[in-house]
Amino acid sequence: MRKVIFLDRDGTINIEKSYLHKWEDFEFEKNAIEGLKKLKKLGYEFIVVTNQSGIGRGYYTEDDLIALNNEMMKKLKEYGIEILECFYCPHHKEKGIGKYKVDCDCRKPSPGMLLEGIKKYNVDINNSYMIGDKKGDLEAGEKAGLKSILVLTGYGKNTVKDIEDNYLIANDLLDVTNLVK
Repeated sequence: MRKVIFLDRDGTINIEKSYLHKWEDFEFEKNAIEGLKKLKKLGYEFIVVTNQSGIGRGYYTEDDLIALNNEMMKKLKEYGIEILECFYCPHHKEKGIGKYKVDCDCRKPSPGMLLEGIKKYNVDINNSYMIGDKKGDLEAGEKAGLKSILVLTGYGKNTVKDIEDNYLIANDLLDVTNLVK
C-alpha cells in the first residue's frame, strides 16, 4: 500500500489566483517545492485533487486545465517530484452551465476525488494525508478517512478561524514535514 499526500492545488501548491488556467500566470507557493521534495524523502507520493468550477462556469475549458496541470507536473518533475495524477471537479450545482450544473460527489468537501485516488492507487489511508487551504479540503480528507492538514497559504489564514481543533495546521508545505510521520 502507498503512503500518499493528497494536495489541493490553488493556494496550496501554487499562489491563489482567481480562476487560474494559464501557465504564464502560475507561480508556486513559497516553500512548496522544498516541502514536496522533503515529503518525497519521507516516502510519500502525491495526488492533486482540485475543484475547478471555472470550467463549469465557462471561464476556461477542461483542455486548458489539463494543459496547465501537465506543465505544473513537468516543472515539478524537474525537481524530482512526481504527481501520480491530478483529479479535478469541473462541476458547480448553482453556477455551472449545461452538463456541469450538477450536484456531484467529486466537488470538495465531498470526498469523491479522494476516494477514487485511494482505490486507483491502493492508498494506505492510515498513513496518508489531505493538505489544503480551505475547510472543504479538510472535510473531504476527513470523509475519506485521512488526516487533514490546513496550510496557512492561499485562503488558509482566513480559514483557520473557522475550523475545529481536530485539524493540524502548518505554515506551508515545508512546515507540513514537521507534522507527518
